[in-house]
Amino acid sequence: MDSTRSSRRSFLTTTTLAAAAVAAASARSGATPSGPRGKAYRLRLGLASYSTRKLTLDQTLEVCRDVDIAYINLKDFHLPMTDSPEAIAAARTKIEAAGLRIMGGGTITLKNDPAQVKQAFEYARMGGFPLIVAAPEPAAFDTIEKAIQEFDIKVAVHNHGPEDKAFKAPQDAYKLLKGRDKRFGLCMDIGHATRAGVDPVKAVDEVQDRLFDVHVKDLKDKTNKDSQCEVGKGALDIPGLFRALLKIGFPGHVALEYEINAEDPRVGIRESFSYMRGVLDAL
Repeated sequence: MDSTRSSRRSFLTTTTLAAAAVAAASARSGATPSGPRGKAYRLRLGLASYSTRKLTLDQTLEVCRDVDIAYINLKDFHLPMTDSPEAIAAARTKIEAAGLRIMGGGTITLKNDPAQVKQAFEYARMGGFPLIVAAPEPAAFDTIEKAIQEFDIKVAVHNHGPEDKAFKAPQDAYKLLKGRDKRFGLCMDIGHATRAGVDPVKAVDEVQDRLFDVHVKDLKDKTNKDSQCEVGKGALDIPGLFRALLKIGFPGHVALEYEINAEDPRVGIRESFSYMRGVLDAL
């Protein structure tokens, strides 16, 4: 039997019991969750709002409240880059008032165009993004590095799997970051990395000095983009990933990017968080 699949089945049992124990303890004490449950604080588990791309900002905030999510990466569906500074400020206030910590924004395309890059950084500053998750042109790296130094906003290059001509895996960007500003790093998408033939667990160690952000998803078939499923129901080694992140003391955002059931992703988001929190409780 595949060792990853066996490990996952074992964790499904353990995490279900762990989650039940946490819920029972909260019920006995009358406590109201004020942040990520159980031991989930050990990693900053949050949501990439691409997961709720068909929902409004208000609906996305409702999902975060109902699932007890404390961290968010904003896609421009929910904070449009074309909005006025006043509208962006108002949306930012609403998000923060809902108890969410903004961990970044994106994915944002960054072209080899100083004006376009500057516009993206100005948007990030207005939106309160400490980090831009980026899909950059390789030729734009010098321009991006200058903007990082000007705005003091981190940039994390997102890998997009076999379809991505430049950055199929995190290591493809990692090679180009050698010697550059330490605020220029990586957002590892574990699903796309897996489809590119990379083991995300091993990659954590290999790129840890540049790893700022992680996008989590699961796949039933490690080679098939269309086999995405709720986290914990697929073939990816989520316990191994979390162990690796805890081992390096990962301080960044571990964001669920749930790309299926776009019209109503609520159930899948809840199931994925239940599993991920259970894994952390059990580790």
